[in-house]
Amino acid sequence: MIRVTFITANGEKVPAEAEEGSCLLDVGQAAGMPLEGTCEGQMACSTCHVIVAGDWFGKLPEAREEEEDMLDLAAGVQRTSRLSCQITLTADLDGLEVRIPPESHDLKGI
Repeated sequence: MIRVTFITANGEKVPAEAEEGSCLLDVGQAAGMPLEGTCEGQMACSTCHVIVAGDWFGKLPEAREEEEDMLDLAAGVQRTSRLSCQITLTADLDGLEVRIPPESHDLKGI
Protein backbone atom coordinates (compact mmCIF):
# COMPACT_ATOMS: atom_id res chain seq x y z
CA MET A 1 0.00 0.00 0.00
CA ILE A 2 1.12 3.53 -0.80
CA ARG A 3 0.60 6.11 1.96
CA VAL A 4 -0.43 9.66 1.08
CA THR A 5 -1.08 12.62 3.38
CA PHE A 6 -3.45 15.32 2.20
CA ILE A 7 -3.24 18.67 3.96
CA THR A 8 -6.50 20.58 3.84
CA ALA A 9 -6.79 24.32 3.36
CA ASN A 10 -7.16 24.71 7.15
CA GLY A 11 -4.02 22.63 7.85
CA GLU A 12 -5.67 19.35 8.85
CA LYS A 13 -3.64 16.28 7.86
CA VAL A 14 -5.73 13.51 6.32
CA PRO A 15 -3.93 10.20 5.82
CA ALA A 16 -4.92 7.86 3.01
CA GLU A 17 -3.69 4.57 1.57
CA ALA A 18 -4.01 3.20 -1.94
CA GLU A 19 -2.79 0.42 -4.13
CA GLU A 20 0.27 1.05 -6.27
CA GLY A 21 -0.90 2.30 -9.68
CA SER A 22 -3.80 4.27 -8.23
CA CYS A 23 -4.52 7.78 -9.47
CA LEU A 24 -3.98 10.48 -6.84
CA LEU A 25 -7.28 12.14 -7.84
CA ASP A 26 -9.23 8.98 -7.00
CA VAL A 27 -7.39 8.58 -3.71
CA GLY A 28 -8.10 12.18 -2.75
CA GLN A 29 -11.78 11.90 -3.62
CA ALA A 30 -12.08 8.69 -1.60
CA ALA A 31 -10.47 10.52 1.35
CA GLY A 32 -13.09 13.29 1.11
CA MET A 33 -10.85 15.94 -0.39
CA PRO A 34 -12.52 18.72 -2.45
CA LEU A 35 -10.97 17.57 -5.72
CA GLU A 36 -13.74 17.82 -8.26
CA GLY A 37 -12.02 16.27 -11.28
CA THR A 38 -14.72 17.60 -13.60
CA CYS A 39 -13.05 16.30 -16.77
CA GLU A 40 -12.44 12.84 -15.25
CA GLY A 41 -8.69 12.94 -15.87
CA GLN A 42 -8.77 14.15 -19.48
CA MET A 43 -6.71 17.30 -18.69
CA ALA A 44 -9.53 19.57 -19.82
CA CYS A 45 -9.87 21.37 -16.48
CA SER A 46 -7.84 22.19 -13.38
CA THR A 47 -10.34 21.19 -10.68
CA CYS A 48 -7.99 18.52 -9.28
CA HIS A 49 -5.08 20.91 -8.69
CA VAL A 50 -2.87 20.04 -5.69
CA ILE A 51 0.36 21.48 -4.34
CA VAL A 52 2.99 18.79 -3.89
CA ALA A 53 5.36 19.11 -0.93
CA GLY A 54 8.71 20.42 -2.16
CA ASP A 55 10.71 17.35 -1.12
CA TRP A 56 8.33 15.12 -3.13
CA PHE A 57 7.98 17.26 -6.23
CA GLY A 58 11.27 16.11 -7.76
CA LYS A 59 10.22 12.45 -7.45
CA LEU A 60 7.30 12.95 -9.83
CA PRO A 61 7.61 12.53 -13.59
CA GLU A 62 7.74 15.90 -15.34
CA ALA A 63 4.40 17.45 -16.23
CA ARG A 64 3.41 17.26 -19.88
CA GLU A 65 2.75 20.46 -21.80
CA GLU A 66 -1.03 19.85 -21.65
CA GLU A 67 -0.88 19.66 -17.86
CA GLU A 68 1.18 22.86 -17.66
CA ASP A 69 -1.43 24.58 -19.86
CA MET A 70 -4.24 23.54 -17.50
CA LEU A 71 -2.27 24.63 -14.44
CA ASP A 72 -2.03 28.09 -16.02
CA LEU A 73 -5.81 28.29 -15.50
CA ALA A 74 -5.84 27.06 -11.89
CA ALA A 75 -6.27 29.42 -8.94
CA GLY A 76 -3.48 29.56 -6.36
CA VAL A 77 -0.86 27.83 -8.51
CA GLN A 78 2.58 27.44 -6.98
CA ARG A 79 5.94 26.16 -8.23
CA THR A 80 5.11 22.60 -7.09
CA SER A 81 1.52 22.55 -8.37
CA ARG A 82 0.30 19.50 -10.28
CA LEU A 83 -2.99 18.02 -11.46
CA SER A 84 -3.76 15.06 -9.21
CA CYS A 85 -5.31 13.20 -12.15
CA GLN A 86 -1.83 13.00 -13.69
CA ILE A 87 -0.08 11.47 -10.68
CA THR A 88 0.07 7.69 -10.59
CA LEU A 89 1.14 6.34 -7.22
CA THR A 90 4.27 4.20 -7.23
CA ALA A 91 6.42 2.71 -4.47
CA ASP A 92 8.75 5.71 -4.85
CA LEU A 93 5.86 7.94 -3.76
CA ASP A 94 5.08 6.08 -0.53
CA GLY A 95 4.63 8.85 2.05
CA LEU A 96 3.70 11.53 -0.52
CA GLU A 97 2.36 14.76 0.96
CA VAL A 98 0.13 17.15 -0.97
CA ARG A 99 -1.74 20.28 0.02
CA ILE A 100 -5.22 21.17 -1.16
CA PRO A 101 -5.29 24.81 -2.35
CA PRO A 102 -7.67 27.05 -0.36
CA GLU A 103 -9.46 27.86 -3.62
CA SER A 104 -10.53 24.21 -4.10
CA HIS A 105 -14.24 23.47 -3.86
CA ASP A 106 -16.01 20.29 -4.87
CA LEU A 107 -19.23 21.45 -6.49
CA LYS A 108 -20.44 18.00 -7.54
CA GLY A 109 -22.66 17.63 -4.47
CA ILE A 110 -24.35 21.00 -4.89
